Amino acid sequence: MRALELRAGPTLALVDRPWPQVSAPDDVVVRIVHSGICGTDRSILVGKFAALEGTVLGHESVGIVEAVGPQVDGLRAGDRVIVNPTLYCGTCESCLKGRLNFCTRKSGNEIGIDRDGTFADAFRVSARFLHRVPDGMSLDRAVMVEPLVCALNNLQAAGLTAGETVVVLGGGPMGVITAMLALHLGADVVLVEADPTRRQLCREILLEADDERLAVLAPDDEALRDRADVVVDSVGNLLETAIGLARTAGRVVVMGFDSRATATVAPLDILMRGLRIIGAGDYDSSIFPLGVKLAGALPLERVITDRLPLEEHEAGFARLSPRTGEPYRAMKVLLVSSQADPS
Repeated sequence: MRALELRAGPTLALVDRPWPQVSAPDDVVVRIVHSGICGTDRSILVGKFAALEGTVLGHESVGIVEAVGPQVDGLRAGDRVIVNPTLYCGTCESCLKGRLNFCTRKSGNEIGIDRDGTFADAFRVSARFLHRVPDGMSLDRAVMVEPLVCALNNLQAAGLTAGETVVVLGGGPMGVITAMLALHLGADVVLVEADPTRRQLCREILLEADDERLAVLAPDDEALRDRADVVVDSVGNLLETAIGLARTAGRVVVMGFDSRATATVAPLDILMRGLRIIGAGDYDSSIFPLGVKLAGALPLERVITDRLPLEEHEAGFARLSPRTGEPYRAMKVLLVSSQADPS
């Protein structure tokens, strides 16, 4: 099979790999239909996030079951599945306490980071990390379930309730999905994006004109001041801005990944205003089934703007990293396996 392997640079190389085979009783081999390019994948290639050289990247994916191990129950060849890439062992101290997202055996088991991922024609994983695509749900919507679960994890960590106001910083795919979910959960939403082309794209995806509970604004818009019960930094380097936008007793959630980002905050400001700064971490896999159900009510496929074959991965990443002065014209980019049947 073909796969996109991380090389020094960092860069990606299209290489030949052996087709995965069932090797454990609970293994499932999935023929990948398509995988979304995540902000984490982009961060790896621009040096904001570390991954193991030689690893196949990619983790937002859907596919078709091709083979199952003898102990697999509930899945069979031909089933459409969504990959949950947040693995856990189930036996360490954190897992036994119900904190699956903080599994102490995470090292070496992060799909697309230090364990081979889904930018490939096929992929092998334990059956418990696969979820059947509901009947009637398109694979385009299903491939967006994993990002939706990330958004769900962060809004749950914030304790969001209906009627509150959420400011989402960053109008990329995660920001848009977070805004879409917050609206569904009954919140008023302000989505903040600096790039005017992307702001318009956000409006089109979210159908802003049809919902008075939504506004898409530039960062310098005066309407932003002191508005938010919850502020979500989907970029990962806007903590200071987020704190400035939170109401008294508000909550600030750091969601975006940026290992190079730092921030200067005034502890007394946090104390006197009663703010809570929240890091949700990876999602707990126990909420993944809820994400699948929520996807049934959300037009997640609207976030997809581009699809390219694996061979054109450089063009796909380039659409997410426009040159200085160029507008953002892409949102979610899918990499499609030419050996997979997308129907």
